[in-house]
Amino acid sequence: MATPDPRPLRGITLIVLAMTAFTAMSAFVKAAEEVPAGQAMFFRSLFALPVVLGWLVMTGQLANGLKTRNPRGHIVRSVAGTAAMGLGFAGLKYLPLPEVTALRFITPVLIVIFAAVLLGERFRLIRLSAVIAGLLGVLIIMWPRLTFDASDGALFGVAVTLASAGLAALAQIFVKSMTGRETTASIVFYFTVSGIFASLVTAPFGWVWPSLGDAAFLIGTGLVGGIGQLCVTLSYRYAEASTLAPFTYVTMIWSIIVGYVFFAEIPTTATLLGAALIMAAGAVIAWRERQLGLKQATEGKVVAKGMQ
Repeated sequence: MATPDPRPLRGITLIVLAMTAFTAMSAFVKAAEEVPAGQAMFFRSLFALPVVLGWLVMTGQLANGLKTRNPRGHIVRSVAGTAAMGLGFAGLKYLPLPEVTALRFITPVLIVIFAAVLLGERFRLIRLSAVIAGLLGVLIIMWPRLTFDASDGALFGVAVTLASAGLAALAQIFVKSMTGRETTASIVFYFTVSGIFASLVTAPFGWVWPSLGDAAFLIGTGLVGGIGQLCVTLSYRYAEASTLAPFTYVTMIWSIIVGYVFFAEIPTTATLLGAALIMAAGAVIAWRERQLGLKQATEGKVVAKGMQ
C-alpha cells in the first residue's frame, strides 16, 4: 500500500466532499420512493461506472483496474459490499435519513469486532470500551422502535440498516486483507461492476418503470456516488485513515439539514444521543489506531537504527 502523501488538509477536504456526495446519494435514493432498493442499486452502479472509468483513464490506471491476482477476494468483497449497499438503500425507505445515518456509524465499531475475530487483532480495554459505547448508542436509537407498532416497517428499517452496517464492516475487512496484493484501482473497478450484475438479480422482484423525476434522481445517485467513491479513495493518498475518520461524521450534519429541508424529518432525542455515543466510540477507535500506528513506526525506527 502506498504511503500517504502528507498533505492532510487536502485529504480532509476530499473526505468532506465524499461524505457530502454520499449524503446527496442517500437523499436521491430516498426521493425516488417508488423505486425498489435493488433497482436503485443498479442505477447507482451503472452511472458510477463512467465516473470510475474516466478516473482510471485520466490517471493511467485503467490497465491496473482490470488486472487482478485474487479474483476470489474481489468476489467475496463485492458480495458483501453490494449487499451492504442494497440493504442500506432499503433502510432509507423505512427510516428518516438522520436515523439511517446514525445507525451506519456503527460500522467502524463492528470493524474492530470483525478484525479481532477474523484477523486475530488484539482487543484491549480502550477498544472494548469504545465497542460497548457504540453498541449502547445503537440500543438507544433502536429503543423507541422496539416499543412502537412494527406494522409501519420502522423496525424492519432498523434491522436492514444494521445488517448493511455489518456487511459494510465485513467488506472493509476484506479490503484490508487484500491491501498490498491488489491495487486500489482494481478494488474500485470490480466493486462497481459487480454492483451492476448483483442488482440485476433483484429485477424479478418488482422493478418499476421510473417517472422522469425518479429517473433523474437515480442517475444522480450513480454520478454523485461515483464521485464520492473516488474522493474517498483519493483522500487516503494525502492523510492517514485515523486523521480522516472524525470528518466522516459530517454526514450527520448534512443528513439532519437535508432530512429537515427536503423530507420534513426532525431527528429525535434518542437518535441524536445514540449518534453522539456512536460517533464518540468511532473517534476513540480512530485515535487508538493512530496511537498504535505511531508506536509501531517508532519501534520500527528503533529497530532499524539498532541494525545499522
